[in-house]
Amino acid sequence: MLSRRLRAMPGVVAACALLLLAGCWSAPRPAPEATPLRPDWRAVALPTPPGAAGRLLLRDAAACGGRWFVVGAVADAAGVTRPAAWSSPDAAAWTPLRLSARSAYGVENVLTAVGCRDGRLAAVGAKSGGVHGNPRVSTWRQLADGSVVEVPAEFEVFGGPDAVNVGRIAGGPEGWVIAGNRGTGAAAWSSVDAGEFRLVSGVSPLASGAAGRTWAADVAAGASGWVLVGSSRAPGRPGGEPAVWTSPDGLGWRREALSGADAPGDLQRVVRAGERLVAVGRRGAGVGAWVEGPGAVGAARAGWRPGGVLERAGDASAQVAGLAAVDGGMVAVVLSGAGGAAWFSTDGGGWSPVAVPAPLPVGADRSVAVAGAGDRMLLLVDGVGGAGVWSARVPGGPG
Repeated sequence: MLSRRLRAMPGVVAACALLLLAGCWSAPRPAPEATPLRPDWRAVALPTPPGAAGRLLLRDAAACGGRWFVVGAVADAAGVTRPAAWSSPDAAAWTPLRLSARSAYGVENVLTAVGCRDGRLAAVGAKSGGVHGNPRVSTWRQLADGSVVEVPAEFEVFGGPDAVNVGRIAGGPEGWVIAGNRGTGAAAWSSVDAGEFRLVSGVSPLASGAAGRTWAADVAAGASGWVLVGSSRAPGRPGGEPAVWTSPDGLGWRREALSGADAPGDLQRVVRAGERLVAVGRRGAGVGAWVEGPGAVGAARAGWRPGGVLERAGDASAQVAGLAAVDGGMVAVVLSGAGGAAWFSTDGGGWSPVAVPAPLPVGADRSVAVAGAGDRMLLLVDGVGGAGVWSARVPGGPG
């Protein structure tokens, strides 16, 4: 199927496609010097949800089960926000979802992260408030009638004196998991139905200790449970080192070994792409991938090993803003001091640049996200000039 659309792909990516189909993995390779792949990006319009007119604040996107989702908020002329979410069957025609807040802070939530399971969303939202102006976090879930309702939680589930941040959310066969951090180090929140989340923190091996300060950045559903990625920063080791934890149920976690983790760095995004798990983050002075998946045909899984390099020259502030699985591979978006760039890989080993339809903004109050499903990907950009969403067929994908 991949060979039907390899028209603009460099030879190195075509070779990766053949390796993927053969069920093997290629050795890490440097970022290719090649003409960017040029998808057929098309702008899509998100209608303003019912209520007062205002500026759309777009924060995240996801897709599964034949549905696409975008979440964020609407900010009126006075800057007052209200949560917003949209759904689409094809990433082209979008409909606002009906949201029902159940708390004073929920009414003004900005939805910052969205996950997807069986064609329904769950999201994380927040609004700063209270005496200290800290984020008041809520979760949201979609009901059978398509509406999305806030799920208020006891303050110390997500907040309290131990709070640091509540990050990304993922859905999977066993339910939902949120990645985040507490004063004790890396943390996770687990739920069967997104109706009530249970906090797991301060326990080994998630918690910080003498070996280093742990940090969780993202979570994904794997073939047999959950994978949490982030970093651990040991005393006297600048830059930290990438870290991976796995769990069968989102409650009990164990640390995974990463072979060849010699350069300082971290893992910022993770996705399951076919039989592989691929994570991307800072590696030394650049940005690189890590891959876990099948080894030779008939052999046991090969464990986590270094993948290819996306950007060789980078800086300590490099941010992986998005990573999404698509037919035949995955798409990543990286932001750094030099600006933003998108990348495509079939297996996490070789990466090729992807032309984007608009500049990718860097800085506070700027958002970039990517989602994928089947042969299509979605790019969300919210910057100085406003917010926009584009969809395109996967580079080198079927069709």
